Amino acid sequence: MALTPSNMIPLGTPIPNFNLPDPSGTRVSSDDYAGSPVLVMFICNHCPFVKHIAAALAEFAEHYMPAGLGVVAINSNDFASYPEDSPERMLEEITARGYRFAYLVDEDQSVAKTYDAACTPDFFLFDKDGKLAYRGQFDDSRPGNNAPINGKDLRAAVEAVLAGAKPTEEQTPSIGCNIKWK
Repeated sequence: MALTPSNMIPLGTPIPNFNLPDPSGTRVSSDDYAGSPVLVMFICNHCPFVKHIAAALAEFAEHYMPAGLGVVAINSNDFASYPEDSPERMLEEITARGYRFAYLVDEDQSVAKTYDAACTPDFFLFDKDGKLAYRGQFDDSRPGNNAPINGKDLRAAVEAVLAGAKPTEEQTPSIGCNIKWK
């Protein structure tokens, strides 16, 4: 299991634009979230770090989406080399996990590059003005470390953003599998 940390791009960075299809072909754009806080997550199906928190991610989104948080996940892995991350398998994952957020296909990996995404999972929280307020870990739980999966780091950041405040600038990078580049 490779341990790759997220790149901690500068807070205040404007949200990079995206316009990607979900596995069914429905397109979703960053413009769909304009004027609202939005969480952009880079995830995939096969990564043990994502699998470790997948159920908690679904619950997290279910809790915060009704409170006004936009949530979108992007799979940028090379699915020709990693077939478990193919759009067909993403559809299965959406159903199995109960994801109610958009789970998008970044087949040419351009969006991951624009975000400087490095690992799965990788989290980018933007405030209602489209400025980066948080980038870092979900929490400090990892496969095999027995720390509770509670999303405390991301939860604190989302709570602050939803209240119109800034999250603490002391943020811990996410750790996961590297994005599988072509």
